[in-house]
Amino acid sequence: MWTAGMSICRAALYCTLLEMFMHNVKGLNVCMSGSATSCEECLLIHPSCAWCAQEDFGRVRTLTSRCDLSQNLQKRGCEAQFIEYPTSTSSILKNDPLSSKGSGPTQYNVVQIMPQKISLSLRPGDQTWFEVQVRQVEDYPVDLYYLMDLSLSMKDDLDTIRNLGTKLAQEMGKLTSNFRLGFGSFVDKNMSPFSYTAPKYQENPCSGYKLFPNCVPSFGFRHLLSLTDKVDRFNEEVQKQMVSRNRDAPEGGFDAILQAAVCKERIGWRKEAFHLLVFATDDVPHLALDGKLGGLVQPHDGQCHLNDKNEYSASTKMDYPSLALLGEKLAENNIYLIFAVTKRLYVIYKNFTALIPGTTVEILDQDSKNIIQLIINAYNNIRSKVELTVWDHPEDISLSFTATCQDGQPLSGLRKCADLKIGDTVSFNVSVEARSCPPSGTDQSFTIKPVGFKDRLEVAVDYRCDCGCTRTALANSSICSSTGTYNCGTCRCEPGYLGAHCECQEGEAGSLHLSACREAEGKQVCSGRGECSCNQCLCYESEFGKIYGSFCECDDFSCARHKGILCSGHGECHCGECKCHAGYIGDNCNCSTEVSSCVSDDGQICSGRGSCVCGRCQCTEPGAFGDTCEKCPTCPDACGTKRECIECRLFNSGRLADNQTCQRLCKDEIITVETLKTEDPGAVLCLYKTDNDCVMKFTYSEHANGQSVLTALKEPECGGGPDAMMVLLAVVGSILLVGIVLLAAWKLVITIHDRREFARFQSARSRARYEMASNPLYKQPVSTHAVETDFNMYGKSYNGGVH
Repeated sequence: MWTAGMSICRAALYCTLLEMFMHNVKGLNVCMSGSATSCEECLLIHPSCAWCAQEDFGRVRTLTSRCDLSQNLQKRGCEAQFIEYPTSTSSILKNDPLSSKGSGPTQYNVVQIMPQKISLSLRPGDQTWFEVQVRQVEDYPVDLYYLMDLSLSMKDDLDTIRNLGTKLAQEMGKLTSNFRLGFGSFVDKNMSPFSYTAPKYQENPCSGYKLFPNCVPSFGFRHLLSLTDKVDRFNEEVQKQMVSRNRDAPEGGFDAILQAAVCKERIGWRKEAFHLLVFATDDVPHLALDGKLGGLVQPHDGQCHLNDKNEYSASTKMDYPSLALLGEKLAENNIYLIFAVTKRLYVIYKNFTALIPGTTVEILDQDSKNIIQLIINAYNNIRSKVELTVWDHPEDISLSFTATCQDGQPLSGLRKCADLKIGDTVSFNVSVEARSCPPSGTDQSFTIKPVGFKDRLEVAVDYRCDCGCTRTALANSSICSSTGTYNCGTCRCEPGYLGAHCECQEGEAGSLHLSACREAEGKQVCSGRGECSCNQCLCYESEFGKIYGSFCECDDFSCARHKGILCSGHGECHCGECKCHAGYIGDNCNCSTEVSSCVSDDGQICSGRGSCVCGRCQCTEPGAFGDTCEKCPTCPDACGTKRECIECRLFNSGRLADNQTCQRLCKDEIITVETLKTEDPGAVLCLYKTDNDCVMKFTYSEHANGQSVLTALKEPECGGGPDAMMVLLAVVGSILLVGIVLLAAWKLVITIHDRREFARFQSARSRARYEMASNPLYKQPVSTHAVETDFNMYGKSYNGGVH
């Protein structure tokens, strides 16, 4: 993969720069500290150190030594053939290609992990790496064993699942063409104080119980139907069952889970199938040590104890199994456990899933009405993630994982990928480092295995702690004054002899020898922690640890501690400095680089609201809190995040409903109400508009117990749809009304105007100076004028006095 290659290139560049830095800066070359007196000790100091086995190298004793960086040794005259510089390597032994489909002719040779076998040669402190690819193939066979609590409180659930087989097979048929179903039941140990043991209750524990007077005797676990593809037999077997009654509230379910896991032949688990164990109950389980209440002191042995009647025969002989034993056996048999429990038990069983790998928990309705959808959701949830586990992990080997999931981004410290689709391929880069050398000839091995898979990667490990030059060692060599063994260019003197060539005896001393035992002029001989003998410092023994170095200047106990533990127990102390194991950093190696504990349910580091420091989330978003900063009522995105849960949980819609991650991501308690109250000062009111243009309201709050609570309306608030006829009538009525109003206004204006004119007329008439009967403008058609005439002038007279 390109990202993995780039990581290796960066690592190589870092190592080169580190070596250059160690070479150029005086005092930082850890190889030349003088603590190594043999080739093997040199190789253990640091992975960059090499040893020169050339005989004539460094004849004159100086501050330099045969242990140095490889390039430094060559510059100082050591020929390459005499340099011992082993490195860690990896080689692939088996690498079959990944399969694409699980059923059909190739179902017995399905490969879901690649490679399948590798070999590592490790030099202590020198990291090597290899890549693992995992793919969940399509149409993989599924074996589902339904384990049901048949205590009295589960009677209504038993009635609901009487035809479960047929419906479940139909739904699972959409996911796989090879499905088998089995059935078993449990109650509790048939002994006091867990069950009723009085004689009158032996045959009928419900005797005298008015609500349900008849039931079968109590039992621990009963295997009723081996895995089969004949689902009708499942229905028949369920219909035969009757409930029982135990005394205390907890049930003996963990006894039943363990027997269903380890009795492989009786149950019928197929090696080449996906194993699902559905555990349905409405109460808490008994745990290890609870059996002491009934006098059971023998721990569970983790073995199958089904008798000829397929009943758990050791129910009254051994204690309940522990969570650790349960997790071990489930993982050993590649079984995914699904807790199907009622809502009030969700938190308890959720805590169990953190302690038992490969388990998930789903909320079961009181009468198991949602059991089919619950199983489908759990199956999709399980198949949407891949998580690697390590088996038989050697204590002296450090492993660190880097996951590259579907987004292509490498996530350091993570060994899990989520939100996958069937057929997706993910890769993991695994870095391996040996911290020390085991006894000579010791070989180790370990296994990397995806949770719930039968496929595994087998890793064989051998150690490169010996130098090749040791094979040519010469005892009583003349080079060593015949009093020592010549090995890898140096002499190992016999007891009582010292010196580069064993030429001195212990006790010889002189001023010349003393000056060679001082690190610098004016400093103490052998740093005050040893004696100078024959030009060499013999360091004192210390009850605290080892004192070493050319001048006894180093020790393995003067390093930083955390809680009183040297280098926090995650590193080695070398000359006052902690050399941390892989996966840890810091002056005292107390800071883990693992980020898996910081990954929230949505796959983000610290929910995107903080950073992962030393394996713990440090929330940087104001108001955010929780182990992965997942709780934040006051964050700007709080309503948006919880809105998706409201949509998928209440209405089966939205983004989360499409990829079947709702049940995994949305575990908050959701309370539905008719009317939403917003008086709580600690609650945040959220509103959003639905696709139907309705308004959905809910409040988000965090309770003191750490649980998130969403209080939502049962239905969004929507306005009623418009009635076309009513709209038409309203429009017509409005037009008529407006017309009438306008006419009335016009009539009113005209009336007012006429009245004003009439009033003006009346006023003018009252002021007139003439009678109503006369008209000053009227003139008579006849007018009379008086004319004076003088008739005597001509002695004539005239007519027509009127003109």
